[in-house]
Amino acid sequence: MHGLQVTLLLLVAAVAGVVVFRLLQLPAMLGYLAAGALIGPNALGIALSQDPATAQHLAEFGVVFLMFSIGLEFSLAKIRAMRKLVFGLGAAQVGAVMLIVLAASLLAGWLLPGRWARPMAFGVAAGGILAMSSTAIVMKLLSDRLELESEHGRHILGVLLFQDLAVVPLLVLIPALATPGASLGRTLALAALKAVVALAVILLAGGRLLRPWLRLVVRRRSDELFMLNMLLITLGLAWLTELAGLSLTLGAFLAGMLIAETEFRHQVEADIRPFRDVLLGLFFITIGMMLDWRYVLHSWWLVLALALGVLVLKVLLVAGIEMLRGTPPGVALRTALWLGPAGEFGIVLLNLAAAYKLLPPELLSPLLAALVLSMLAAPFLAQHIDALVLKLVASEWMRASLQLTDIARKTIRTQNHVLICGFGRSGQNLARLLQDEDVVYVALDLDPERVARSAAGGRNVVYGDATRLHSLQAAGLARASCVVISYVDKRSALRVLDLVHRHAPRVPVLVRTHDDSSLDELRAAGAAEVVPEVLEGALMLASQTLAMVGVPLPRVVARLRDARAERYGLLRDFFHGFDDPAGSLEQAEQPRLRTVTLPTGARAVGQLLQGLELHGALALQVRRADGRVLEPDGALLLGEGDAVVLSGSQQQLALAEDELLGGS
Repeated sequence: MHGLQVTLLLLVAAVAGVVVFRLLQLPAMLGYLAAGALIGPNALGIALSQDPATAQHLAEFGVVFLMFSIGLEFSLAKIRAMRKLVFGLGAAQVGAVMLIVLAASLLAGWLLPGRWARPMAFGVAAGGILAMSSTAIVMKLLSDRLELESEHGRHILGVLLFQDLAVVPLLVLIPALATPGASLGRTLALAALKAVVALAVILLAGGRLLRPWLRLVVRRRSDELFMLNMLLITLGLAWLTELAGLSLTLGAFLAGMLIAETEFRHQVEADIRPFRDVLLGLFFITIGMMLDWRYVLHSWWLVLALALGVLVLKVLLVAGIEMLRGTPPGVALRTALWLGPAGEFGIVLLNLAAAYKLLPPELLSPLLAALVLSMLAAPFLAQHIDALVLKLVASEWMRASLQLTDIARKTIRTQNHVLICGFGRSGQNLARLLQDEDVVYVALDLDPERVARSAAGGRNVVYGDATRLHSLQAAGLARASCVVISYVDKRSALRVLDLVHRHAPRVPVLVRTHDDSSLDELRAAGAAEVVPEVLEGALMLASQTLAMVGVPLPRVVARLRDARAERYGLLRDFFHGFDDPAGSLEQAEQPRLRTVTLPTGARAVGQLLQGLELHGALALQVRRADGRVLEPDGALLLGEGDAVVLSGSQQQLALAEDELLGGS
């Protein structure tokens, strides 16, 4: 096969592998590995037998862009904020795994001097490979399960950040270990000196030159020119570090670090992602091709022992380190189980170690198979982590019960309160307005530091996961007047909507979104109203623009109110124009909303809405007991459990409520 045929074959295999594994709801990375194993020389043997260089070059580009993206995400502020977890827990985890593997390698060298010729080099390389966990798989699974902001989620993120940082010196160290033992120390010292000099020159000189150059490029207003510059900077610095005797990937990492300090970071990240993902996929295909399934099947016991042994070792080490740090047992075990499986950087380092012959050839296929098997097991292990923790940690039940008890204790006296899911900026602004109007609220949030600071400042905030039924019930879901989802996350919103629909269908739910793309889906799930950020931002931008160009302010406000009234059904009958401002009315005559739920025996049960005298109040919405939202059609027959949303003055609302409930 020539280069084009090999490239096309790899692309076909990539598409097929990703489609199959996506259908199985597994990470695409595993699809690439499986596709490579299938078409490689050790299985079907239809690729790379004629032209291994083409695929190898594509794979190297994939790793370059992976390290570039890691450098792009390198944030000194994030590292500083999580320094105790990154340089405490993370360093301890990587260091402990490498020390234990190195000790085992030295023991093997003493017991088997003929077969284990270089125990120091083997041990360091294998230790770095096995210490890694999968950032891509773990972060996606945590995000899908809405656990990134949990306590164990932050611990996992700290360890993964250190592992990403630890890859950089390992990329320098592993090639240096290929030097014969007599000159190893001198080689390591020279490699370290080169890395420091390269780092200093690139960061100091590059930092001063890169920002003005990128500004000059951006002024040309050409996407093609900007993209070409990104490719030139990434591959150019990678080439320079390789020229200095270091690895390509170190230069790519430094390029990412440089660009991360500029204002173009987010644009670069968005532009580079397609290249990175495609080329990284080809890299994992070539890794899969290295897998010799015949040897694996012959030595399946060794593969299984390696996979389970590494998993158990990492789980025990991380859990032990966490316990020594004073972490609760449940959080410690959860963190350990998430970090147990192997990672993509382990495979990157294995490929590098194989290139420099730093591992015995007969160990490459079993070790690669063990890493792949471990990564394949990660999604399935994640599904059972909660059950394992509850079964293995006796105090976890007590801890969960105490957490729910704490929520219930703080909310037991609340009635008709607003239940706010999430206490970020939007949640805090909402809470401030509610507090100004003397409206009781309870907020649930998963950031313990934010909860502690907010509670100390007098806010009614408790630690809890709004996507879990027990937390919602402890926060008084059944007694709430409404639920507000104040953060933008469709999966979480749908989960909360489902829980409220099944357990408290009379309680309306307001959902914040980024735009209207999920409007129909959220409304179908039971959202009483969906508030998109894009619409509100556009309305404010339009109002400011109209005011700037000289449109009279009363007309600007009227336009703004009309636009909102057209979009939000509950506000449709409130906006009568700027000529009748609410501030000019007596407090008791100002229009407001009230929700009246019809209990058993209420006068309105079994009657048509049009046959009821509401004394000037307007019926805006009727919510059925099953959560359905209906327009206030006069021919609508009211039933037990229906909630009628009324608007009007205090006196009108009181008379209308008496009309609806009379006789109950």
